[in-house]
Amino acid sequence: MTEQTAGGPRPDTGKVALITGGSRGIGYGIAEALVARGDRVCITGRNEDALKEAVDNLGPDRAMAVAGKAHDLAHQATAVERVMEAYGRIDHLVNNAGTNPVFGPMAELDLAVARKVFETNVISALGFAQRTWAAWQQEHGGTIVNVASIAGVSASPFIGAYGMSKAAMVNLTQQLAHEFAPKVRVNAVAPAVVKTKFAVALYEGREQEAAARYPMGRLGAPEDVAGAAKFLTSDEAGWITGQTLTVDGGLFLNAGVE
Repeated sequence: MTEQTAGGPRPDTGKVALITGGSRGIGYGIAEALVARGDRVCITGRNEDALKEAVDNLGPDRAMAVAGKAHDLAHQATAVERVMEAYGRIDHLVNNAGTNPVFGPMAELDLAVARKVFETNVISALGFAQRTWAAWQQEHGGTIVNVASIAGVSASPFIGAYGMSKAAMVNLTQQLAHEFAPKVRVNAVAPAVVKTKFAVALYEGREQEAAARYPMGRLGAPEDVAGAAKFLTSDEAGWITGQTLTVDGGLFLNAGVE
C-alpha cells in the first residue's frame, strides 16, 4: 500500500506502533525508522513540549503522542485507548521508557529508589503489554520489542539497580514470548552505550576514551538500535521470538581481555 504525496508515493504498511519514551533518544529513533517504513506511531513521554516537537518532525499525519508517566496505570490505559480510537489497532509495542536516577555501589542503594527503577523500567512494560494484548494483539497478533541493556546481561558497576531492572526485562521478554505465542512475537534489544541525553553521564567529556573500548571504534547511535527494532517488528523476523539481540559495537568481544 502506498500513500500519494506531493513528493511522490509514500509507503504505508497500514500497521501501527505504540512506543513508550518516544520523544527523544532511542525511542524517537525507533519511531523515525517505523514511520519511514510506512507505519503510524504513537509516542509517549512525560514532556508535552518534547512530544509535540517529535510529532511535528515525524509528521502529524503519521504520528500522535500521549503525555504521561510510563508507570502510571491511568496513563497506560489512556495511551492504549487513544491509539485504538485514532488508528483502530496496535500491531507493535515498543517498551522503551526507562529511568536510571542513581549511581553508586549496591551496598548503599536506597531501596525506595530501586523500587522506582523497577516500577518504571519493568512493571510499566508489563502493564503496556497486558493492555495492548487485551486491546488488539490477543485476537489479531503483532510484536513486542523490549529495550533492555547490556547492563542486564553482565555486572555493571555503579548502575546496579538499572542493570537488575534490565535483567528483569530480558526475562519478561522470555515469559511473554512463551505465553503470547503464536499470536505475538516478543523480543528485546540490549544496547551498549548509545549517545543520547539519557546516557550522557557515561561518556560526557571522555567520549574518545569510552569509544576506544569498542571494536567498532565508536559509541552507538539511536539509529543503530532503531535498525534492530525495525527488523524485529518486521515479517523478516517472523520465526524469531523470546530472543535478546545485543547491539553493542562488539564490546562483549573484549570481555576478559582488559
